[in-house]
Amino acid sequence: MKIPELLAPAGNFEKLKTALHYGADAVYMGLSDFSLRAKADNFSEEELKDAVRLVHQKGKKLYITLNIFPHNKDIFLIKEHLSFLKKISPDGLIISDPGILEMASELTPDIPVHISTQANITNCRSAGFWEKSGAKRLVLSRELTIEEIKEIRDNVSLELECFVHGAICISYSGRCYVSSFLSNRSANRGECANSCRWNYALMEEKRPGEYMPVYENDKGTYVMSSRDLCMLEHLDKLAHAGVNSFKIEGRMKGINYVAGVVKTYREAVDALKSRPYRIKKEWLREIAMFSSRGYTTGMFFGKQPDAGYNHDEEYVYRMSHEFVGIVQSVSNGKAGIALRNTLKTGDSIEFLSTGLENKAFKVTEISDAAGVPLDSGRNEETVFIPVQNGVRENDLVRRPLKIK
Repeated sequence: MKIPELLAPAGNFEKLKTALHYGADAVYMGLSDFSLRAKADNFSEEELKDAVRLVHQKGKKLYITLNIFPHNKDIFLIKEHLSFLKKISPDGLIISDPGILEMASELTPDIPVHISTQANITNCRSAGFWEKSGAKRLVLSRELTIEEIKEIRDNVSLELECFVHGAICISYSGRCYVSSFLSNRSANRGECANSCRWNYALMEEKRPGEYMPVYENDKGTYVMSSRDLCMLEHLDKLAHAGVNSFKIEGRMKGINYVAGVVKTYREAVDALKSRPYRIKKEWLREIAMFSSRGYTTGMFFGKQPDAGYNHDEEYVYRMSHEFVGIVQSVSNGKAGIALRNTLKTGDSIEFLSTGLENKAFKVTEISDAAGVPLDSGRNEETVFIPVQNGVRENDLVRRPLKIK
């Protein structure tokens, strides 16, 4: 069994560096105009050029998303963008539209094409069609079971990729018109308003303005809101089914999420080299630290059960730690921390570094670059604190929250 690639989201340059630091084999990113995460920070063309250079220097891979469903007015801009991408040579283009695939074949023939999950590949004939069309990789539909993935693997020779962690859309692999209907923001063009996460009520037409709540519990109803995907405990099954790349969702998530999730899945993917594959309790603890809607295995084992949807807001968007900053330098027992939050003497913090996870460290002193003592530091300031051995440049610093 070949160990699958670990593919991480890179919503901006900082998240890109974080994903690489914590062990991603490859990253995916895009421009707002052409990918399905228009609200992510995303990259300018100049930043994409720098990103490709950095990723290739580290011996990793970078894939560019071009997976919107374009209209006629988009075609010229896409052609221009493809001409630019030809110059910087990313390792793959993630495409969902046949017209863009044809354009890419003409303008960027040397860049491999990956067919996006938006193409809804759910059967071996569809997979075979895309293979004959020149695709090198398929990002499989989220609605497939592991057995169906095996059957597709038996019928095609190109690479298979699937999501293993992150948000799941209630619509078929993300093809949704609810957002367009309710808020004039097309999910298929990267502008989803997340309408499926809203709380809904009923209104009878003869009683306008009288809203009747629909209760699953006293919090309301969230029948369209799936829990988040987490296949950490079943990566071996996906690998044996023939999946070549494990994809983490989350270009709009924070850097804290990227660091912790990528680090955890890196360790889990490496553990596939051992037999049998064993889950470590600390991996599950780490994954539980981040804001989520709770976890489910989606449809990999058949129809997603009712428990896979959010019926209890008590467990939604709760997190146990907050992001404090990033280690910029380590020298002579002190670390320079680029703060993203306040930090005070006496605070208890943790460093997301191998062997130091979940080990509390008390901040005994803080100083500025000139060595002047400080009582505290604020967001966007750089401060220096004494640290234990093992802290590395680019490690994240976080602080446990007091859970009510």
